[in-house]
Amino acid sequence: MAERLGELLVRENLITLDQLQKALEEQKISGGRLGANLTKLGFINESELSSFMSKQYGVPPINLEEFEIDPELTKLIPEALAKKYQLVPVVRSGSTLVVATSDPSNISAADAIQFRTGYKVEMRVASEKAIKSALDKHYDSATTMSDAMENFDDSGIEVIEEDEEVSISELERSTEDAPVVKLVNRFMADAISKGASDIHLEPYERFFRIRYRIDGMLYEIMRPPLKVRDAITSRIKIMAQLNIAERRLPQDGKIRLKIGKSSEPMDYRVSVLPTLFGEKVVLRLLGKESLQQDMKNLGFDAEQVKHFDHAIKQPYGMVLVTGPSGSGKTTTLYSAITELNQIDTNISTAEDPVEYNIYGINQVHMRDDIGLNFASALRSFLRQDPDIIMVGEIRDFETVEIAIKAALTGHLVLSTLHTNDAPSTITRLLNMGVEPFLVASSILLICSQRLVRKVCPDCREAVDIPPKALIDLGVPSEEVASHTWYKGRGCDRCNNTGYKGRVAVYETMPLNRQIRECVLSGASTGEIRRTALDQGMKTLRMSAIDKMKEGITSMEEVVRVTAAER
Repeated sequence: MAERLGELLVRENLITLDQLQKALEEQKISGGRLGANLTKLGFINESELSSFMSKQYGVPPINLEEFEIDPELTKLIPEALAKKYQLVPVVRSGSTLVVATSDPSNISAADAIQFRTGYKVEMRVASEKAIKSALDKHYDSATTMSDAMENFDDSGIEVIEEDEEVSISELERSTEDAPVVKLVNRFMADAISKGASDIHLEPYERFFRIRYRIDGMLYEIMRPPLKVRDAITSRIKIMAQLNIAERRLPQDGKIRLKIGKSSEPMDYRVSVLPTLFGEKVVLRLLGKESLQQDMKNLGFDAEQVKHFDHAIKQPYGMVLVTGPSGSGKTTTLYSAITELNQIDTNISTAEDPVEYNIYGINQVHMRDDIGLNFASALRSFLRQDPDIIMVGEIRDFETVEIAIKAALTGHLVLSTLHTNDAPSTITRLLNMGVEPFLVASSILLICSQRLVRKVCPDCREAVDIPPKALIDLGVPSEEVASHTWYKGRGCDRCNNTGYKGRVAVYETMPLNRQIRECVLSGASTGEIRRTALDQGMKTLRMSAIDKMKEGITSMEEVVRVTAAER
């Protein structure tokens, strides 16, 4: 087809003969189809090429972004066949199957699909880029995993009931079965390609499902047969060097997996929890490329980063980062210590667990089972001549007491706390038993944060929002008409969610003289908040609205993640 397509394009004056020769030479070097090489070299764009193919072969065009392809359709055409002919099934109507292709001249493709499926095939033309994107989305994930399950012979695997004796040899044998190994490797690799932060394997009474957390939201990926539950769980436990015979107690472990020859190893933190119908497994993906270590790219605005940077550059005192689990606190702390990591500085961290290894920093993994907790680690740090100490989390009075003493005796202490916002952190510390004068004299800054999803840049479109809704949200009335508001339509690049990636929104509260006076006088959380606002503090809701004004996030995300102003 290559020469014929090229000749037709030259004849229609869409490309020159010289351009055709260059594309053919490129094809010999890099391979691929002629059309792809022509578009790669910039001699013709994708839409022009698709339009030409449609007219030339009398095959209607199709926009794949407008279709949500049913996973059941992709089961009709195997992955190998779809990739061989560069096509994807789009919709089925009665006995007719509509298939999108980038090469309508290939008559044998339609014949092969018709023979395989038994359906009458109607071809539609789409660009090579759109076809590749659809293949990656619908075959590299769920269908490929389904293919792995199709060949799974579970006839020899028995579900072990809770009151039965655990057969170690049976579990070990089933975990070495090739389809089990292939399936586990597949969803662990697929989670990386989809940008997931966690993989959830959840057993229930009548089904077993696998979900990914992508940009903070959970999505169901597949439901393997219930009979393979124990084999899959045991396979992961063996990879994490856990005890497969112990199914009554929680277990934690770690897996390091290298996907492909050139890729960096990916670490998975494994947590196993006994539930009513089996063990639930959660794998946290800990890829270093996901760790944003530049504070300027985290989401701080200019004034907030100025406050935060000034606090962490002080020779002593405490900086607290607060928020719920999964709000990015650890990333903010890692960014801070990366900024502070110099050859003349001794930095020690106590973490549970150590999520990322950072060169030049002494990181200690907590082991409660042998008495190595945050408090004992802090005491040891103070005998190690530290300049900067990072405590993964302040959980009790003993830990906060030692941390404050360290902050008051010439050390910079960074830590996290689970509170809703910056002002309420003061009340939380006082409730833990810390004296007000210690809080006022030790803390430099409190930073609260959340993560909002970013609108997908590939399908972002302007939306009309009623002015009253914006004003109720917290947008100043004079700014309602001066901004354009955006929302994601949903496309292949963002898995049709309308969002891709996340960014932090912050609330930074330096403990200046006015705030310290509030603390010492026993002011309530509300009074501290009002004083901080008078001093120019921007709340989480205000920061999220700023991201919305910039077109980074949507109104729905602002409402979902931040609380209304009180």
